[in-house]
Amino acid sequence: MISVIIPTLNSQETLVKTLAGLIPATVSGVIRDVIVADGGSTDKTYDIVEDSGAVWMACGRANRGAQLQAGAQHARSPWLLFLHADTVLGSDWEREAQLLMHQVTQGERPASAGVFQFRLDDDGLAPRALEAAVRWRTRFLKFPYGDQGLLIPRTLFEAVGGYQPLQLMEDVDLVRRIGRRRIRVFQSHATTSAARYRQNGYLRRIARNQMCLALYYLNVPPDRLVKLYDARQAVNMRQT
Repeated sequence: MISVIIPTLNSQETLVKTLAGLIPATVSGVIRDVIVADGGSTDKTYDIVEDSGAVWMACGRANRGAQLQAGAQHARSPWLLFLHADTVLGSDWEREAQLLMHQVTQGERPASAGVFQFRLDDDGLAPRALEAAVRWRTRFLKFPYGDQGLLIPRTLFEAVGGYQPLQLMEDVDLVRRIGRRRIRVFQSHATTSAARYRQNGYLRRIARNQMCLALYYLNVPPDRLVKLYDARQAVNMRQT
């Protein structure tokens, strides 16, 4: 069975769809519990969680890495599924997830994590080009980001040290420790909201993300990266 962990911060605009996409797997018994680890929302996120029957965890003003780790510690299942609050899983995700869990449990496959294909809920050339780039990166480099979801056995998650309390790049940090050989790429999709790309502009947001990633690999501390990330976002918003 799976425990789903969703980090939130003022996520009322997207959380309903994310939770609704989990209902079939919850009804069928694949999902045991859904834990929403909140970082201090002031909108209607709490009301949405209460109405859905999911478990609410108040994490104070924690960063996303700390929220994810707190949710994992509260989870009750042998498999953990980390999912962003603006991401909806495709209707066929259960089949692939169950196959991976069966293979790992039966010893047919070494302990491995599964990620989904990246998709944006937007039309046009820019989102399709970005999806193609992510497919290439995920397939050949086995380097997914957090918006592709992460299904992982608890034993492997704990063995690699779980999420670190990072303000940025918590997903990259964990995937690096899991290692390329222990990443399985599913065919089913995880569709993420394109609102941030539309708001900031595709080229601007992609360039900012890549710059932060490059600086991270140059060992720039995440607390400095998040200041740069937020500063550039503020500039971009003033220019649009």
